[in-house]
Amino acid sequence: MNYILFDGDVRTSLLPFTFTRPVADIRVGILTIREKWEKYLGLTTTTITEEYLEEKYPMVELEENVMLNASFLPIPELVEMVKGLKQNEAIFKGEDVIAFYTSQDQEEVDFDSYTQIEFEEDIIQIKNTWDIFSKNDIAIRQDFNLLTEGRESQPIPDTVNCIGREQIFIEEGAKLTFATLNATNGPIYIGKNAEIMEGVVVRGALAMCENSILKLGAKIYGATTLGPYCKVGGEVNNSVFFGYSNKGHDGFLGNSVLGEWCNLGADTNNSNLKNNYAEVRLWNYETGRFAKTGLQFCGLMMGDHSKCGINSMFNTGTVVGVSANLFGSGFPRNFVPSFSWGGASGFTEYKMNKVNEVAQVVMRRRSIEYDEIEQRILSAVFEETQKYRNY
Repeated sequence: MNYILFDGDVRTSLLPFTFTRPVADIRVGILTIREKWEKYLGLTTTTITEEYLEEKYPMVELEENVMLNASFLPIPELVEMVKGLKQNEAIFKGEDVIAFYTSQDQEEVDFDSYTQIEFEEDIIQIKNTWDIFSKNDIAIRQDFNLLTEGRESQPIPDTVNCIGREQIFIEEGAKLTFATLNATNGPIYIGKNAEIMEGVVVRGALAMCENSILKLGAKIYGATTLGPYCKVGGEVNNSVFFGYSNKGHDGFLGNSVLGEWCNLGADTNNSNLKNNYAEVRLWNYETGRFAKTGLQFCGLMMGDHSKCGINSMFNTGTVVGVSANLFGSGFPRNFVPSFSWGGASGFTEYKMNKVNEVAQVVMRRRSIEYDEIEQRILSAVFEETQKYRNY
């Protein structure tokens, strides 16, 4: 069977992260949503997404296909139902379609003509940006079980002080020494060739993906994920780094999500709780205004390729778009449009020629080419986000 992940109607509510990727390639837990589905199915998937992303994330359609709503995280019970789908059958959770069978010759899908199967079990859906960190704890636990079942961890070094070692899994090539790991509140997964330096204190749940690094004396707690090749120091609580992003020095980051290729300057701090303890509001791209999150704790949402200088400060519930460059004293506004250059004292537009220069240098440091496809994606996002840059 051919499986195709589609963005669904949550794509806009997951901006700025879905400016540069399909919903399927959001990381929550240890794996991306696509990686979870492919691990369960034992097959590769393709994607239906925005037109300007299709060159990087193409769709392959065959005579028979099962379409999967990428906002839902797979669990074994759901995967078995998906594998058993037949023609004109669809799986629903309430009003939301999770998966449905379709054929290449179908001109349109009318769910009224489908047999609608209700999925009764509890399941995680990533509908809003803050779901990525607020549901990260259970997502880490699910991925930990999926990745470690029937496998044996590398030995925990003698110099590591640990509690709950049965919930600690170390992949091949990982390095850790003179650290403290406490897995009583959640599992700790240390990926291939990851490194935990001396003096690091971790309280799970924690997911460290391949080649990620926790720097000297870091304090990590509250269901945190470090995607591939991330470097993190200081204090981090309940935050998700998608990959290739750095918070290399002291400073606090809490209840936050950083996309790829982000960098936080030394002593950058964010607020994750308002002084009056009120509900946090976040910028909503669909309505063009700030919307309630239902959360008391919510920090920074930063899109791909965005960066900030040393001693930067972010207010509770700040959204920074794609490829913004922030610096200077004081708090910038709670919504920083994509391709903005500046800070609390004001912004100008971050021009594409400069964006391309920086992205090329940054990605080359990780031996990844900033190719024409990546340039075209960022150029498309630049045009799409022009309407927000009303300085």
